[in-house]
Amino acid sequence: MPYGYTGNILHVDLSSKKHWIENPPENFYRTYWGGRALALYYMLNQMKPHTDPLSPDNLLIFAPSVITGTPAPAIPRYTVCAKSPLTGAQGEAEAGGWWGPELKKAGFDAIIIKGSSPTPVYLYIKDGQVEIKGATHLWGKDTGTTQKIIKEELTDDKIRIAQIGPAGENLVRFANIVNELKHFNGRNGLGAVMGSKKLKAVAVRGTKPIELYNKERVSQVTKEITKELWIIP
Repeated sequence: MPYGYTGNILHVDLSSKKHWIENPPENFYRTYWGGRALALYYMLNQMKPHTDPLSPDNLLIFAPSVITGTPAPAIPRYTVCAKSPLTGAQGEAEAGGWWGPELKKAGFDAIIIKGSSPTPVYLYIKDGQVEIKGATHLWGKDTGTTQKIIKEELTDDKIRIAQIGPAGENLVRFANIVNELKHFNGRNGLGAVMGSKKLKAVAVRGTKPIELYNKERVSQVTKEITKELWIIP
């Protein structure tokens, strides 16, 4: 497996409440890398033309980049992709924060979500383990309250949570997704896609390091870039 990846892509079917792990070959990662490129591969190959963006057939894909979760500075980012309910075309939105690195450290290079749950749920991912948990008690609550309740339920204040609020639940076509209450996937109405699947949140916790080919060189380059960032006016 190429360095910088976990080698695992998580698939979740919310209609059947099943999940499974795909282990793509090395040439897949060398072709599609991660982030938007990886997400578009699945959208183009697994979605039918003319799919309704708010139907269970739409895919909702969370995908960090190859260097997300490494010491590389200023780029702990991830992409969310789906067919946009706002434009009817491929929709993509990036966000920063620590949710993307946490997903990689939890053991996954991406999450591919399809289907729709009949009742509200949230995903809980911890070091390769996956649970689909009921979220009826969270539906209708704002993001601050939701984050507080999930952290209390899971008894872990270090969990990173990407979630929707009432706008996403009510399928507002420009609703966004937020992690850590301040980092937003703010384009293309992807919060509405999440709401259409009755998916309130994705909570992740990871403790696994990202394997690097040359840790010393990465550390050196990181220091050089960080120094330059501090002196740029």
